[in-house]
Amino acid sequence: MNVIGLCGASGSGKTTLGEGLIRALKAQGCRVSVIKHAHKWFDIDRPGKDSFRHREAGAFEVLVANNHRLALMREFEMEADLSVHQLIAELSDLGAFGVEHWVIVEGFKHADLPKVEVWRAAHGAPAAYPNDPFVVAIARPAEDTVPHSTALPLLDLDDPASVADFLRSDPQRYGYRAPQQR
Repeated sequence: MNVIGLCGASGSGKTTLGEGLIRALKAQGCRVSVIKHAHKWFDIDRPGKDSFRHREAGAFEVLVANNHRLALMREFEMEADLSVHQLIAELSDLGAFGVEHWVIVEGFKHADLPKVEVWRAAHGAPAAYPNDPFVVAIARPAEDTVPHSTALPLLDLDDPASVADFLRSDPQRYGYRAPQQR
């Protein structure tokens, strides 16, 4: 499995780039999974549905599936701050079946994963790449110059297919290996 993080300021275009990367990688025959950190309370279920009623009754996990989709909802009895590595471990490794599998991680800006920083001059936010050794490239509008000189590749934020090509050009860099347990 190959893993790439998308980091950048809120509103910089991480989700839009992620959507474009999903489409581009799928068009190139890859499978894509996404891990997105949500900062606020969220729910994917609706009151009145059986699965909602089961969770409300106290089920730890509710798995809903049909021949098109599977959804697993897990309720934590106490707040649990899972690491990105624990979340990656929850995914199926499709690479084991000979399929090039990419995981796009959004919202874990301090993760120790290779990341593409999404940066816009108009946004006015400071760049992360000067202080983050895990940033491997910067995606920005083609007309934007970056605030600090760098040897990192500069990618066109508005051309997700070229970003996908860049990622696929060095698969060793993005091959995921879980950190060793201590």
